[in-house]
Amino acid sequence: MRFTLKQIEYFTAAAETGSITLASERVHISQPSISSAISTLEAEFGIQLFIRHHAQGLSLTPQGQRFLREAKSLLLQAEELTAAATELSTKVGGVLSLGCLTTLYPLLLPELLQVFKERHEAVRIEAVAGDQAGLIDQLRIGRLSLVLSYDMSIPADLDFTPLTTLPPFAFVSTRHRLARHHSVSIETLAAEPFLLLDLPISRDYFLSLFHREGLAPRIAGRFEHMEVIRSLAARGEGFGMANAQPRNRASLDGHKLAYLALEGDPRPLTLGILMVKNTRRTQTVEAFIALCHELIRDQWQAGGLDRS
Repeated sequence: MRFTLKQIEYFTAAAETGSITLASERVHISQPSISSAISTLEAEFGIQLFIRHHAQGLSLTPQGQRFLREAKSLLLQAEELTAAATELSTKVGGVLSLGCLTTLYPLLLPELLQVFKERHEAVRIEAVAGDQAGLIDQLRIGRLSLVLSYDMSIPADLDFTPLTTLPPFAFVSTRHRLARHHSVSIETLAAEPFLLLDLPISRDYFLSLFHREGLAPRIAGRFEHMEVIRSLAARGEGFGMANAQPRNRASLDGHKLAYLALEGDPRPLTLGILMVKNTRRTQTVEAFIALCHELIRDQWQAGGLDRS
């Protein structure tokens, strides 16, 4: 339809006052603008809305009387829509759709969701896990408001808000000969069987830690799920690498793990929030970002703050 709410408003003012002059005074617009709006609506819908009386103003035709009823209903709906939009943008409520890297999802989301729900009961959070490329696609088309991710290969159309920096570490079985050490060199690890997290971007990052030292790791297996790697490492099948360190030093099947810092200066990853540039942030989004800054700080580990 080639008409605007302003034209509907001008028509309604003219219909209720019965005068172009009085309508102009009511809506604070020029008389030609009122006349133009009426003419546009009549041409658009192919009906005559008014009978023009020389020096006596306007009177509605039967079609115009029905059009006025519908026009008032439309303007009322527009007011309700405006009120709803204002509430969405100024109050913490509604639905918050967010994404999180698969490897971070079980470590980050439980506490964030629990605390946010405690503080903002009116909000329903819809959280999905995925790889970075897939989450960015959903972010761009508006299915997600924000994504929790690392500062890896960030496209130019996205903003990244850093939360904390996480250096890489290695993990092995507590029975492994390296388990008695607090740290290990990349050179030493290169000789051990490597259980590689085989996800886009993550894979390249971990391999780059070796390539930077002119080394090639002994890849013993490639896996898409970190918990599989943790279980295999805990059983003595090799070592794994990660950045987000769980407080729990055991695999899901109960075998113990030892965590080893990496010697030298391996490139850390920064955990943060991805959003499409120039996106208007609702109060709900702002509240969630504030919570992320509160709970995810330096020396962060899964499990978060002691709130007992």
